[in-house]
Amino acid sequence: MTSMRRRLLILVAAVLVLAGVATGVVLHAAARADRANRPQAGGPAVGAGKLTLDQTKRLAFVNGAAGPHRTAVAAVPSDDPKAKRVASDLKCVRFYAAAGTGVCLQSTTGVLKQSNRALLLDANLRTRRTFALAGTPSRARVSPSGRLAAWTVFVSGESYSSAFFSTRTSILDTRTMKLVPSLESFSIVKDGQPYKAADVNFWGVTFARDDDTFYATLNTANKTYLVRGSLAQRKVTTLIENVECPSLSPDETRVAFKKRILSRTDLWHEYVLDLKTLKETALAERHSVDDQATWLENHTVAYALPTQGKVGTSDLWSVPADGTGTPRLLIPGASSPAPL
Repeated sequence: MTSMRRRLLILVAAVLVLAGVATGVVLHAAARADRANRPQAGGPAVGAGKLTLDQTKRLAFVNGAAGPHRTAVAAVPSDDPKAKRVASDLKCVRFYAAAGTGVCLQSTTGVLKQSNRALLLDANLRTRRTFALAGTPSRARVSPSGRLAAWTVFVSGESYSSAFFSTRTSILDTRTMKLVPSLESFSIVKDGQPYKAADVNFWGVTFARDDDTFYATLNTANKTYLVRGSLAQRKVTTLIENVECPSLSPDETRVAFKKRILSRTDLWHEYVLDLKTLKETALAERHSVDDQATWLENHTVAYALPTQGKVGTSDLWSVPADGTGTPRLLIPGASSPAPL
């Protein structure tokens, strides 16, 4: 047997092995998805129905309960979160909505390629515009007026706890469709001085009512900062260190955020920051919260925690925003809450 023939046989064998591995991975993922799409005994009641973003006194979210409506945008009455869930036919990885405008981040994984996109939604959950995403969906927000939408994706790495990761955060004007592809194009004022660095990353945008001011996380030199930004000025200014995934309260006086506990750990606790005094208040939740919290109203925040004993599933919890009380289970099998 010639050396050329041996190399060809080795190449063919390698290709067959890789094809077999890829097929096995796909079949395993398909089997796991099939199991997740089967309703489980004792699970929450979920049914298809009409869901619109202009409904009031409703809490929308991504349904994570096993069954055919898993990952669908669903809703329950705000005052009865354990009620039967009304599920739409829209499926998202991340979701948020305000004032009749929604944003849905989707991710489809194939054998060799992952497809990610952001959908801008009208009040009837119809797609107004589609935007290709540069990476894996992470965060999504809509301004109180519905005029602005923001999303963050992982361009490399798969979580904020990865040793090496890069994010890209975009902001869209939903009226003009003008897109800021990356906040990294904004100027930075850090500690009162202009700042530039090659390692700058932003994530976790939250909007004020004026449709100009926003808050976000800035990461640089292995530190995170809360920044206040202006779209009109295309500028951000640092306010305080060790703040991630901020969420502005409805009265715009406070920011809920996750704070890294001890350096070099992947543990975060939920805090609330008074924007006037910069005083931090630790909330009663003692589990590590790797989420961008949502204010249900001025006194309560909601956030997702991994479901105990289950992989790839989360539950929504809530806790008082003043540091008192105890966490309570809000909606099992859910994520991405958005009060309507």
